[in-house]
Amino acid sequence: MEYKNNYESVLILKGTYTEDEYKKALNEIIEKIKKLIEIEKVDEIGLKKLAYEVQNNKTGYYVVIYYKAISQAVLEMERLYRINEDIIKFLTVRKEG
Repeated sequence: MEYKNNYESVLILKGTYTEDEYKKALNEIIEKIKKLIEIEKVDEIGLKKLAYEVQNNKTGYYVVIYYKAISQAVLEMERLYRINEDIIKFLTVRKEG
């Protein structure tokens, strides 16, 4: 069994969504990725203005996901992020410790 590292992913979902559309999209994302990773905490920051326009979006819903996973699972999860049209931007970092 490969060792699980601590990770943190910041997702930005489309800001054009209503609150209900955002919640539905986020729940679908979490359902897909929790098969791959061990989610510790999901921090919903909310709707924020973006520093620059991304895919015709001037605002976005920020979400931070803290989790443990093996490196192969993180690669698969990022692949899912790339093909998901709800996510306009994401960043994943490995935390020390």
